[in-house]
Amino acid sequence: MSQAPAEKLLEAQNLDVSYGVTQVLWGISFSVARGKVTCIIGSNGAGKTTTLNTIAGVLPTKTGRVILNGEDVTALPARERVNRHISLVPEGRQLWPNMSVEENLMMGCFLPNFRHKAHGSLTRIYDLFPRLKERRRQMAGTLSGGEQQMCAIGRGLMSEPQLLMLDEPSLGLAPKLVDEIFEFIANIAHQGVTILLVGQNVNYTLQVSHYGYVMEVGRITLEGPSDMLFNNEHVRRAYLGTGEEVSAG
Repeated sequence: MSQAPAEKLLEAQNLDVSYGVTQVLWGISFSVARGKVTCIIGSNGAGKTTTLNTIAGVLPTKTGRVILNGEDVTALPARERVNRHISLVPEGRQLWPNMSVEENLMMGCFLPNFRHKAHGSLTRIYDLFPRLKERRRQMAGTLSGGEQQMCAIGRGLMSEPQLLMLDEPSLGLAPKLVDEIFEFIANIAHQGVTILLVGQNVNYTLQVSHYGYVMEVGRITLEGPSDMLFNNEHVRRAYLGTGEEVSAG
């Protein structure tokens, strides 16, 4: 018996996006299945971060639509998309270094709709990342790179996202910490959180995801199940080299 297709939580339809007069996304379309990990892979400058910022409402679209749960959210500002439980963990973590770990986490539920759930959300984050609980009074700027990434992901989870978007979560981390961060991502996914993952670390990204899109120069050039992409000749040649792990950063 064939398996029913997964329900689409997010659909991006024919998105054109520009920075001023410079167009950076060209008619891209993709979808994210509910409860799955979907990835976008590609080289630096391909447009991956721009795509996430567009979905988050940080950047406007010239043309095209963003559909969440069947609702057209294209015209909604970033704040309203957060209210609809879209959460972006940005590249480079972007923590407040002179605030404590717990204060940084609490900023993830700063909107009024989420404040009454802050205590319960904080408890779940500490269960997921026990190291953050140990360091909850420590200034975020004094954490290791891996701990800062845990804090950034935890902050993104504080709003109980329907869609958690992770932009280059392994960027700049030592190989051992990369292993750890992707284990956390897999654990979050196993709890049923829908994830849209962007990464240059193609080996890990394809291993932790279910379905993927290849982006090159602002266009999606290839898509398919992640295991198919992992074994695709073009992907292996362009992003995996001789089969060795691609270093993030």
